[in-house]
Amino acid sequence: MSDTRRRVKVYTLNEDRQWDDRGTGHVSSTFVERLKGISLLVRAESDGSLLLESKISPNTAYQKQQDTLIVWSEAENYDLALSFQEKAGCDEIWEKICQVQGKDPALEITQDPIDESEEERFEEMPETSHLVELPPCELARLEEIADLVTSVLSSPIRREKLALALMSEGYMKKLLQLFQVCEDLDNREGLHHLYEIVRGVLFLNKAALFEVMFSDDCIMDVVGCLEYDPALVQPKRHREFLTKTAKFKEVIPITDSELRQKIHQTYRVQYIQDIILPTPSVFEENFLSTLTSFIFFNKVEIVSMLQEDEKFLTEVFAQLTDEATEDGKRRELVNFFKEFCAFSQTLQPQNRDAFFKTLANLGILPALEIVMGMDDLQVRAAATDIFSYLVEFSPSMVREFVMQEPQQTDDDVLLINVVIKQMICDSDPELGGAVQLMGLLRTLIDPENMLTPTNKTEKTEFLSFFYKYCMQVLTAPLLANTVDEKKSKALQEGSTKINPVCPDNFQTAQLLALILELLTFCVEHHTYHIKTYIMNKDLLRRILVLMNSKHTFLALCALRFMRRIIGQKDEYYNRYIIKGNLFEPVINTLLDNGTRYNLLNSAIIELFEFIKVEDVKSLIAHIIDNYYKALESIEYVQTFKGLKGRYEQEKDRQTLRLNRYRRDARTLDEDEEMWFHEDEDDDEGEAVEKSRPEEEFPESYGKYMEAKKVKESDDKENFPTQTPTGSFKFTFSHSAGAANGANGKPAASHAASASPNGSPAKSDATPGTLVVKTAMVGLVDYPDDEDEEEEDEEQSPRKRPRLGS
Repeated sequence: MSDTRRRVKVYTLNEDRQWDDRGTGHVSSTFVERLKGISLLVRAESDGSLLLESKISPNTAYQKQQDTLIVWSEAENYDLALSFQEKAGCDEIWEKICQVQGKDPALEITQDPIDESEEERFEEMPETSHLVELPPCELARLEEIADLVTSVLSSPIRREKLALALMSEGYMKKLLQLFQVCEDLDNREGLHHLYEIVRGVLFLNKAALFEVMFSDDCIMDVVGCLEYDPALVQPKRHREFLTKTAKFKEVIPITDSELRQKIHQTYRVQYIQDIILPTPSVFEENFLSTLTSFIFFNKVEIVSMLQEDEKFLTEVFAQLTDEATEDGKRRELVNFFKEFCAFSQTLQPQNRDAFFKTLANLGILPALEIVMGMDDLQVRAAATDIFSYLVEFSPSMVREFVMQEPQQTDDDVLLINVVIKQMICDSDPELGGAVQLMGLLRTLIDPENMLTPTNKTEKTEFLSFFYKYCMQVLTAPLLANTVDEKKSKALQEGSTKINPVCPDNFQTAQLLALILELLTFCVEHHTYHIKTYIMNKDLLRRILVLMNSKHTFLALCALRFMRRIIGQKDEYYNRYIIKGNLFEPVINTLLDNGTRYNLLNSAIIELFEFIKVEDVKSLIAHIIDNYYKALESIEYVQTFKGLKGRYEQEKDRQTLRLNRYRRDARTLDEDEEMWFHEDEDDDEGEAVEKSRPEEEFPESYGKYMEAKKVKESDDKENFPTQTPTGSFKFTFSHSAGAANGANGKPAASHAASASPNGSPAKSDATPGTLVVKTAMVGLVDYPDDEDEEEEDEEQSPRKRPRLGS
């Protein structure tokens, strides 16, 4: 006995009435001591583990379906099925089951399932009532037959008895012959009875009956019977559609006649279930579970047969990518693959993995790269559907392919760039295809699905690839539809909601909104790469031009992009926004919106509220210093007053910090003079310096501010500049008159820096430069900072370095 004859797949029926694949193995029937009886054992072909151990119970109802299936129930709501690779193996196991139960192997079912309530009820009835006797198959008895079929549907035991009676002596085929007679005689009453009979037989839910009804000889007559619904004035024309309108196209000739017959049968049965039969009620939904299983197993078999025929698939791929292939032929090939992938969704995960790996090995991705770039809209749409199946199955597989492309091709024909261009060029007014493609791109660039254990560097490598080769293609429409801020202002000429940069084109606005949605996703998930790109391209400034769009949804997308950037609470982003005055278009939009209470108004208020709540000091200071006059009149929310309050609090803290460490220069000079004249033998506990009372500080601060105003006219060297170490460098110079005192001595230059512990520290600053590490403490004059020109200091306050804000 060969292994292939006993090779089976084990299925269980889940709660959704769908079959779950439990694995592939080899079945045997043997006595199991623990179970005290002959049992069915299935061991996995991969590792020999036990997939199934089921005792053949004398009372269990086993059904044989489609020559290669054995189905049974082991417990309530637990159905099992064995799908054999070969009919011979199925027949052998079926004979063994029938032998244990003492049944004739010619039967398709070994037991009559009877629930307890019905069993008790039938025990009280006469023995003859268990039997279902069919009337003779004649035209005059059709009404009687129809009544019988309809009456048994509510009783499981009577359904089983009727099914057995219909399968005997070719009764179903005789009924279908009567259909041809009735149609020839235009016997509408008989045709209506046949509709009820065939519909009732389908609801018997018996695979053995389906095998007869859906055979090539009978299926079109079954469809014909279902055309004559008594509720319709005129019959439907389902047969005309199936034979004339629906055409079976062999993109590559299928030499396997069994495969061709299976494809025809599956299409027609699916048509019966989806189109002809009415939607079952809640009470009838389980009546067609076997019909669903029939279609399911057919699809599994078709996919398996095609997948194993490598010659067939290789020829399909060859013609698909051949430039000489006619457009019509290529359209058929792509549609075939679309249907092929759709059928694969019926497979269990492990089988689906093998299916897509087969397609990948045959070159599905290079083929898609070619067909997605073609002009034919139908071809592109079908190719997009196939691409979505592949991305859903394995984003890593797609990423691995595209990262190898730059070595072999130009940037313009990279698969991801082809996808982006198709998204940009979508001709659908509603951009249905673009939305689908944007979702696929988002899946591909999502770091959450890049954390595969097999490739630790996938995230870094792919994002570097994407930003190098693809990001400029994605942002091209955005940059093309926005202009420099100055040009935008010149075009507006004082008008409020005129959009000079984004055409009055709803489709273009939708496209830009999709791109912004993707870029917003990048800000949140690609911290380093997107930050570098935004800075280099000054991207936020270009995007904020869209705040002027007449399409409010687009302005909201631009605002959402900025909100996500600020939400990162990254000082690099904050400095970029401050340097570019990028709050200006947002505030202009808020003011232009006036008193209208709408989503745009709320979104802008929320942006500033976030800055206030999170106390983003740099942005608060920038907003209050530059825009508070424009915002202070807005009182219907407390957001801007709150920002002002935060600003004042921080200013007070800085003032107190400055007061704590800064003292008047003249007092310091007196202290130094006293220190130099004191005897070295003085007690160490004697005070070496006197500090000025705090109440005198305002007077000295006023003198300092007068000196500061005089210094405003000096050149830019007097302003602080930030050094790479984070400290600020103050450079200052003096005129000849100010630099020399009454004695004509040159003013001394010195350098000092404040160390964390408050003691003087050495500095590398050049003469004439004062380095202050603002992160530590404020400026402090120390006793050992000797000033030889006391009189000059008193006469010329301008010698004090200017403090930057």
